[in-house]
Amino acid sequence: MTLSVTAPSGATHQMADAWRRQTSLRRLYTAIGVGLLITALGSTMWFADEANAGHFFDRLPHLLDFLSWLVPKDWNDVWRAMFDIASPHDTGTQEFNFPLGRSYVWGSFYIPEYFELMLTTLNVALVSTFIGFVFAVPFSFIAARNLTPHPVLRLIVKRLMELLRAFPEIVIAGLFAAIVSIGPIAAIIAIGLHSIGALGKLFYEINENIDMRAEEGLRAVGANWFERVRFAGLPQVLPNFMSYTLLRVEINVRISTIMGAVGGGGIGEELKLSISRGFGAKTIALVLLLFTTIFIVDQFSAWLRRKLVGEQAFVMSA
Repeated sequence: MTLSVTAPSGATHQMADAWRRQTSLRRLYTAIGVGLLITALGSTMWFADEANAGHFFDRLPHLLDFLSWLVPKDWNDVWRAMFDIASPHDTGTQEFNFPLGRSYVWGSFYIPEYFELMLTTLNVALVSTFIGFVFAVPFSFIAARNLTPHPVLRLIVKRLMELLRAFPEIVIAGLFAAIVSIGPIAAIIAIGLHSIGALGKLFYEINENIDMRAEEGLRAVGANWFERVRFAGLPQVLPNFMSYTLLRVEINVRISTIMGAVGGGGIGEELKLSISRGFGAKTIALVLLLFTTIFIVDQFSAWLRRKLVGEQAFVMSA
């Protein structure tokens, strides 16, 4: 015997009508929200245009005019500027004084100016990342809910890391520039403090997802907190820690360039001056060197991350 249950046709129609009304109402609210957003955006842009002395919309057709100022008359000057080789177009101005930036190491051997500035930028990124890693690792274990039984201590460390990453690096650098003066030191402190907060958050989220069986075993035999973290927690999370740290190196290289533009030293400062003065060959040389360096750093760190995480996964599975 087969039983069939059929819903009354009236109830079905009521459900369909209710669904259509709900869908129509949702579409109406969406249209009103999008309309209000477009109105607010248009009003904001109109106000900004009226408040701008140069009238943004009036100058918009000339947005890319500055590119014509940066096109060198002789493209070979780009390579001459990059490697500090004298230019035949040198008229005694700063636009073509390429050899003056040489940094002589021994005899006639020298490091081109832009390569030295790029090394400064890389050093700022590496040192600040190292500072962030050294402090973020212990903070992350203290902030992890499954590893620290003291809620007050965990709360203090979390709020501290939030405070460190709440302010942009430029703001922190401006504060320390008044103490240690403008230069790479202020940039290292600023990027390092921000890296502590950023890496610390990533690290403690990894710590809260570890397998706790090893930690419970060490606890059962009387291991203290440091021993449990060292032998149960750290081996599980170290590959991911290194992966995020290498990713942070890539980010800090870009940030170090920006910091240089505001007085943090390195290649960013020279790039800002070159653009503002309309030195085409120097600007393109700096951009090419910066792009090449960031590309190499990105590729190397990505390769190293794959090696670290892959090898650790192989060892764990074995």
